[in-house]
Amino acid sequence: MKKLICAKEVEALMKQGEKIFYIDEDTILTPSAKDAAKANGIEFSTEPPVCKEPAVCETKACEPAAACEAAKSCEATSLDSDMIYSVLKAMADKGLLKGILDGFSNQTDKPYFAERDKCGLKIVRGNSVSYEALDTGNPSDKVFYQEIINAEDGCSMNAGFITIETCNFEWECACEELYHVVEGTLTVTVDGKVYTANPGDSVFFPKGAKVAFGSPNKMKAFYATY
Repeated sequence: MKKLICAKEVEALMKQGEKIFYIDEDTILTPSAKDAAKANGIEFSTEPPVCKEPAVCETKACEPAAACEAAKSCEATSLDSDMIYSVLKAMADKGLLKGILDGFSNQTDKPYFAERDKCGLKIVRGNSVSYEALDTGNPSDKVFYQEIINAEDGCSMNAGFITIETCNFEWECACEELYHVVEGTLTVTVDGKVYTANPGDSVFFPKGAKVAFGSPNKMKAFYATY
């Protein structure tokens, strides 16, 4: 849509002390506007205006209707940062951040992320657990585990996750062991007889039991030993 500029707009610009009237290609200048501009030394320009605050606004030009919006944005960002700092400092002074930060403490030396409470509660995030190889006596076996609960947590049991992928290995239970299959298929061979456990199944082994663990696919289980 064309925009019509008349003498009134030129006079308004003159009162602001401006000498350049910025217009676009869709602007129509009336004869009176041209006369008023000529009489007052005002020039018409189709070039975008140069930002008046180059130190604050890094852009070389701004839109005619909203000069140097980038400077305003920078100012707003600075204000937000100050507000955030003030809020965090106030919370720290009142000791309100301690409980939050405690949940993230002592994580650098653990192969998983856990949240703790002073009562002894511990929540281990399963998707953060990293596994290490279990020595079965055969380097080609793909068996991995990670212990996540032990005496350091004030627990008399040990617990963690174990994965077995397309392999079999012999095992003698040094203590009572309980496995709960999460995914895949667990096979347990006892005296030549093969037992199968699927997701949702639990398997208990008494101390001293001699078995062979295996999986035809990739099995994952949660285990607890005592």
